[in-house]
Amino acid sequence: MTATGFDNELMAAARAAMANAHAPYSGFAVGAALRLTDNAIITGANFENASLGLSLCAETVAIASASAAGRLHDVMAIALAGASRKDIPSASCVPLTPCGRCRQILAEAASLAGRDIQVYCADAEGLNRATYTASELLPHAFSAAAFARGPNM
Repeated sequence: MTATGFDNELMAAARAAMANAHAPYSGFAVGAALRLTDNAIITGANFENASLGLSLCAETVAIASASAAGRLHDVMAIALAGASRKDIPSASCVPLTPCGRCRQILAEAASLAGRDIQVYCADAEGLNRATYTASELLPHAFSAAAFARGPNM
């Protein structure tokens, strides 16, 4: 991986994590992989629930796994890949980007890590790609600073 290049190894891990997705309701399998400061990789896959609002996104699962391992401060980058149906040709797919909730979670992780997080996005086959930073995806993220305003906002 280079500072400005696309992290192919991380994307391969995200694509492999898609195989672990539990998506029986939407059929939308997503895999995510985090790169830590020591180059370790932590993966996650989406986990749907019959009450769809209680489902977990792959990015959230990966970030929660890093947190559970005491490594949240070490997150440098995340890759995610996914697609809803295998019968849609990759040429017509756009790179998968995080949903709003995941963008907020990534913004919080970036704040805790003290660095912006690279976000590598791709379709299920990894052909259509885009690279962002967490701050580009959510430029005005809600943060702990909002709580510091006190009662006389």
